[in-house]
Amino acid sequence: MKTADYIQIEDQYGAHNYHPLDVVITKAEGIWVTDVDGKKYMDCLSAYSAINQGHVHPRILNALIEQAKKVTLTSRAFRNDQLPLFYKELADLTGYEKSLPMNSGAEAVETAVKLARKWAYTVKKIPKYQAEMIVARDNFHGRTIMEITASTENFYREFFGPFVPGIIPVKYNDPDAIRSAITPNTGMILLEPIQGEAGIIMPDEGYLREVAKICKENNVLLIVDEIQTGLGRTGKMFAFEHEGIRPDIVTIGKALSGGFYPVSAVLADAPLMDLFLPGEHGSTFGGNPLATAVAREALKVIVDEKLVENSAKMGEYFMDHLAEINSPHIKTVRGKGLLIGIELYPKAGGARRFCEALQEKGILAKETHENVIRFAPPLIIKEEDIDWAIPRIREVLQMP
Repeated sequence: MKTADYIQIEDQYGAHNYHPLDVVITKAEGIWVTDVDGKKYMDCLSAYSAINQGHVHPRILNALIEQAKKVTLTSRAFRNDQLPLFYKELADLTGYEKSLPMNSGAEAVETAVKLARKWAYTVKKIPKYQAEMIVARDNFHGRTIMEITASTENFYREFFGPFVPGIIPVKYNDPDAIRSAITPNTGMILLEPIQGEAGIIMPDEGYLREVAKICKENNVLLIVDEIQTGLGRTGKMFAFEHEGIRPDIVTIGKALSGGFYPVSAVLADAPLMDLFLPGEHGSTFGGNPLATAVAREALKVIVDEKLVENSAKMGEYFMDHLAEINSPHIKTVRGKGLLIGIELYPKAGGARRFCEALQEKGILAKETHENVIRFAPPLIIKEEDIDWAIPRIREVLQMP
């Protein structure tokens, strides 16, 4: 079958909750993917940063195969021999004493908020069911009812109420807005260190440091959502490290499995994580031996192949070359590491048409928030790959 055949079947039988580019990928390796018609593309999205280690990384693939031959799922009613090692290796790598594995990023955020709420009632002694959470406007933390309640994007919310009480949105990159929103019932603040889905929105230097200070002064937990920005994407293991802070709770996912399996986790120290009692929270697949074996190897690849360092170096190289492109459409180039956004002027006609033109040139990127092109290639990318891409990107951005 050809591309058009697959698209027709998908449109007929699938839900229409995505608007993908019309490319049907059948295989992938490293930074490259190939469609059903045999055309090859550079992947500059990495499944929204889930493929930091590159497509079908051989070490992670082998870990998946070897574990799948042994045992894939035990449920948490029993123990398995992979989960304890995952716990320890994640603690050694991140510095957080404990973790709680789940499956999707949305589940990790829900888990973090549940944990913070229990702390708010049992430790801070906020009156029961009155705890409040401050979030940033234009955030994206997932698609659950709680997470769309936290969103200020009306399209995500319009037909899905009623919503969860106690969630207070404030302006992003404005510590005073957070300070003004804090009440005696504020239990937690949930933030992205860089707002990815909002269009690669970069806060001012010092913003997260000031928020962390406000949290300490007011006995409020700081939850940082690193699902997209974590595990090397921004040139540090976690984006919050650029600010020299240590959040109380961190959520991770996406690249935690290198794109092989849904794996996410919540990180916190023992006094917080030990608030959960048996039966209060869980997941049939969370922490299963196949997932944890894959995640263990995915983390080792990040460290062994120095992907964090490469992200910092190649991100600077990529952004420098993008900034040199002379185009009347470009308003600004911004980002950190290999999480890069090109914001276009509204008169450019939207980012979608440029992403479609890039596809024709053999580069897969995606529009976000209408006027921003997001570039987030696998962290294994090299200078020669960027050198191949830049002339093609320039040509597209210079079209009428």
